[in-house]
Amino acid sequence: MFYLTRHKTEKRIASILRKHKWQLAVAESCTGGLVSSRMTDLSGSSEFIRANFVTYSNDAKVNYLSVDEQTILANGAVSEQTAEAMANGLMANTDCDVAIATTGIAGPTGGSATKPVGTLYVGIKIKDKISVEKFNLNPKYSRTRMKRKFAKQALEFLLEQLTKC
Repeated sequence: MFYLTRHKTEKRIASILRKHKWQLAVAESCTGGLVSSRMTDLSGSSEFIRANFVTYSNDAKVNYLSVDEQTILANGAVSEQTAEAMANGLMANTDCDVAIATTGIAGPTGGSATKPVGTLYVGIKIKDKISVEKFNLNPKYSRTRMKRKFAKQALEFLLEQLTKC
C-alpha cells in the first residue's frame, strides 16, 4: 500500500490519468465528498475529472448509479457487492475511464458484529477491470477523522490500482 503525504497521492493519480488521457468519476457514500474534494484541490483537475457524486442514501445509489435495489437488500449498502455495483454503474452512467466508489461505516453508530464501525469498501473500475477491497480502520476514530482516513485509504487504493496499468 502506498503511504504518501497529502497531495502527493493526488498528484500521482492526476499524472497517470493525464498520461493515459483518462477521465475519472467518483461516487461517495461514507466519505461524503472528501475524495472528490481532494482530487479537485489540484489545479487543472477539470482535465481529468468527469463527474463526482455523493450517493449517501440507498435511493441515490439506485437512481444515480443504477445499483440494483436487490443488491443492497441482499448484501447491505456497505458490502463488496454494493461497492462493485456503484463503480460499475458510475462508469456506465458517466462514460468515464476510471471509476471509484466508497461505502462504509464512519460511526460512531451504525456498526454491527459483522460490519463494525471503520469498515470501508472501495470499488475501482479501470476500463473493463474491477477491483474491490475491504479495509478495517480503527473504530475509535471520531466520525470526522474516520471520513478523512476513509478518503485517504480510497485514494491510496486508487493509486495502487492505477500503477498496475
